[in-house]
Amino acid sequence: MTEGTDGEFTAFVNERGDALLRVAHALAGSQHAAEDLLQNALAKAYARWPRIRGDAEPYVRRILYHDQVSGWRRLARRREVPMPVLPERPGDRDSGHDSELRMLLRDALRSLPPRQRAVLTLRYLEDLSVEQTAALLGCRAGTVASQASRALARLRELVPSFDPASSPEVER
Repeated sequence: MTEGTDGEFTAFVNERGDALLRVAHALAGSQHAAEDLLQNALAKAYARWPRIRGDAEPYVRRILYHDQVSGWRRLARRREVPMPVLPERPGDRDSGHDSELRMLLRDALRSLPPRQRAVLTLRYLEDLSVEQTAALLGCRAGTVASQASRALARLRELVPSFDPASSPEVER
């Protein structure tokens, strides 16, 4: 690659890396797995960087989703041990009940199967439609709807104080 192309890629990673890492973390469920997932996605994007037209972020996000789904489909994969607690960033979290609920929800999300976690991530964090989510995950819209319903029901069981009707992120 040329110096200008390398500079463009570096600027993209510096500008959008944190947002992409949050998406990868929501998909993977642990900081280490998210970092690995993002690193692989960025390596793939770097190899194709001169051919990417327009905004590169959707392209990289699609790589993240596809790599995560491919990981589930591998029969034998090496498991890494996730960290028990994510480090908090100063100023990122509110204090009080919201923090406690957020921690409970994070732990409950980690306990969901990977496919349900991916559906919730795409539907409510990424704000994609059922059809868009189905297309990204390579399944039918009905599967997305049923997985989202089951995942939300499970979250309600695990975190009884969770009321999705009061959360703007889950209202639909």
